[in-house]
Amino acid sequence: MLRTFALLMIGLLPLSAGLKNLSMRDALGMLDKNNLEIRVSRYDEVMKKYDELAVEGKNWGSASITIQALRSNDAGNVFGFKLQSREADFGDFGFSDFLPCMGPTPPAYCRDILNRQPHDLNYPGARNHFLTKFHYEVPVYTGGKLSEYKKITQKLYEMSKLDTRKLRDEKIFQVKKAFYNITLVERYVTNLRKIRRNMLKLKKTILEMKKEGYTKKTDVLEIEARLAKVDSMLNQAKLNRTLAYQFLSFLLDTDVDSIRKVDLLIHAPKVTQADIERMSLDIQKAKMGLEIARHAIATEKANFLPTVGAFAEYGSADNTLWNDFAKKDFYTVGMQFKLNIFNGGSDKANLEKARVQHMKVATQVELAKKGIALKVRKLETAIDSLEFDLRSERKQLALAREIYRTYEAKYKEGLASITDVLIKQSIELQVLLEYLQVANKHSEKVFELEKILDMGGRS
Repeated sequence: MLRTFALLMIGLLPLSAGLKNLSMRDALGMLDKNNLEIRVSRYDEVMKKYDELAVEGKNWGSASITIQALRSNDAGNVFGFKLQSREADFGDFGFSDFLPCMGPTPPAYCRDILNRQPHDLNYPGARNHFLTKFHYEVPVYTGGKLSEYKKITQKLYEMSKLDTRKLRDEKIFQVKKAFYNITLVERYVTNLRKIRRNMLKLKKTILEMKKEGYTKKTDVLEIEARLAKVDSMLNQAKLNRTLAYQFLSFLLDTDVDSIRKVDLLIHAPKVTQADIERMSLDIQKAKMGLEIARHAIATEKANFLPTVGAFAEYGSADNTLWNDFAKKDFYTVGMQFKLNIFNGGSDKANLEKARVQHMKVATQVELAKKGIALKVRKLETAIDSLEFDLRSERKQLALAREIYRTYEAKYKEGLASITDVLIKQSIELQVLLEYLQVANKHSEKVFELEKILDMGGRS
């Protein structure tokens, strides 16, 4: 136990084991669930869906319940409270001052009774007032504005799903590229180790020949210098492999220790113009933008049409909460018709602006079609060129290896110098590196073409 803890502390054991022998299929399956950027994009989708539901909800109107608790001695408020509670009586109008004037011996103030300020009306006692009211209002006709808003939010929701698919294609591209890079680096490391083993054999031969006096000390120094160079290249390749694994782990939000190597022979899809327009997410988004622009025109046209709304209120009021609710209840229903007949030409300007925007987006759709088609054709041309280069590089690599083996044999027979042998080996390394670079460019172009055509997750 103590030994394990000590190894962990000095870094000789990993803190946690990562995935081993991970296949590309499994990695792509993990991507949807684990990648944090895709998860964020899906949250954006959900919010766009709620925007759509919020607009749809406006068709059903709005309802609210209001409960007010008031107390006042303001004359207007107190009289209004009583009237709303259906409790107003003649005494509230000051009849206690008026009735004595009807008797046989009226008071002196009765001579000017019309200018008399009734005390009960002007100085009422404070009163509580509890009002409970239910209010409902609904749009009956909006000129089609609400339905067009709903269609716009629907398209925005669908567009957000395309954004997620596009982001997903990008991450699939990166995962495939990481698998391909790791496989290439592994092949490079394997070849470097093979070259290193051959050099160690050659060094052993040189040392044995030196004992017999057939080689010079400089031959030993040259082979040792070349070994140091190969060791440096091997170390750099291992570091690049580590970085590739770290990036793959980041994409999957899971530690990955090793992968199942992929086939380096990949083929590009062949597509027609119709396939490009059908499969490209950018073209689909542009078409959705055109539909949104069309709905925006209809929205602006609605400003020239009337709007009709209806409402209803029901409630009850008393000086005690919910006392004799049904006896003191009330209702109000009504409708409103509104038509804008003049606003300085703003509606007309906004309508024309929407029409121009529609024409602009229509042009952008055509531009997207032509631009994506051009990009696809350029990628196909580059892929064809790189495939030709790959065939050439394979032949050159085979030739360089054969030449190196020939010069190695000549050196042992004393027909070539160690410098000649090492030069041929350097050429082999250079050709190997060029081959791997071409293979890397070829895979990148193929994966990019799959990304543009939304084909990344199909293989």
